[in-house]
Amino acid sequence: MIDMQNSYLRQDVRDALGWPPIWRLAEVTDECQSLLSVARDLGVPVVYSRQTTTPAGHLAFNPRAARHFRARSSVIPNLPDAERKWRSQVMDAVAPQPGDLVLDKTRHSFFAYTELDPILRTLGVARLIVAGLQTNVCVEATVRAALERNYEVAVAENAVSTDGPALHTGSLNSMRVIYVEVAPWQELIEPTATWSHAYQTPDYGRDPSYWSDPTISALEGQRPDGAASTSPVASASRSNSSTSGSMQYGMTGSKSSPNC
Repeated sequence: MIDMQNSYLRQDVRDALGWPPIWRLAEVTDECQSLLSVARDLGVPVVYSRQTTTPAGHLAFNPRAARHFRARSSVIPNLPDAERKWRSQVMDAVAPQPGDLVLDKTRHSFFAYTELDPILRTLGVARLIVAGLQTNVCVEATVRAALERNYEVAVAENAVSTDGPALHTGSLNSMRVIYVEVAPWQELIEPTATWSHAYQTPDYGRDPSYWSDPTISALEGQRPDGAASTSPVASASRSNSSTSGSMQYGMTGSKSSPNC
């Protein structure tokens, strides 16, 4: 259960940082509450993350994030200690129960610099169902870190959200492509769940219009007007429109990018 904290119930700091409200927050909180209830009934271990800061403050941030916070410092509310503490706690609606674990983290991934991995190994866990906030940030970072550690991972698509539907959907599709099970939690939690949605999702979350977009018909050696292309690149590859020709990749008769 990723970062379901009271800070998301207040928009003042998020506004100051230029961040929009969480899309469907009330609905996602209700779904997380139901998921937790069923998980506990089934004896499934529940582990919460809480995003916290360190005594190092901005020194421990990614440099670009630190610059962003400093640039906005004059408009970020100066919160009293009691308010800061309350905002760091898990929401009452999804509060931890006896037997649940709560671990603090300071990075997007729940695995980074925490004891999550050894705890899961001790519990004999092979499968993870991930829910909470935010889909494209801490949820996705945690999922990718779990995959690197050879866990089988699912994301409860109706129990996660972020700063809007476009980011949410794009993140879920990115995770589908790397064989993450993405489905409503009701289809994931049952002990007999097969976790086969990855193979049932059309195009594994890829946008099928990509392959039919006339602006990239050069992939088949034709210009959009139907005339045969004379470009040495068109018959073999798509160029990166934001870079020079020297950065084109996979081209017949030309040098490939070293980053391929």
